Amino acid sequence: MYKHILISTDGSDVAQKGVDHGLSLAKALGAKVTIITVTERFPIRADVVGMGWVPGPTEMADYAAGQQKWAEGVLARAKEGADKLGVQADTLHVPDSLPAEAIIETAKARDCSLIAMSSHGRRGLGRLLLGSQTSEVLAHSPVPVLVVR
Repeated sequence: MYKHILISTDGSDVAQKGVDHGLSLAKALGAKVTIITVTERFPIRADVVGMGWVPGPTEMADYAAGQQKWAEGVLARAKEGADKLGVQADTLHVPDSLPAEAIIETAKARDCSLIAMSSHGRRGLGRLLLGSQTSEVLAHSPVPVLVVR
């Protein structure tokens, strides 16, 4: 049924529930897994730019390096969980992207048959209900989405 499961994580405790559930399902089904985390572009607010401040190469490089380091840690923890269960898992960091878009595009590009993700993550007030990124994936995914609470 599900041969390749895409599991998304943002490193939060709630996202870990989605990772754990997705890995358990993959083990039970003998499916392979891709674990994805997405980091967003450098946050530039219009009112700040209007005041004359634009991030320079140093700020951009520092931000990118910090995001890369963070993503490596998140993915290493998730991969460790897969290894403990004996689940074949690749990891993927998609930088400078919107999470929902990157998740959907990766599911298409890697021919995934299921997306597993948590109901919300660490971003903003939307985490109180169904997360905005989860809602976006549910609305536009070409494959089934398993949402874990």
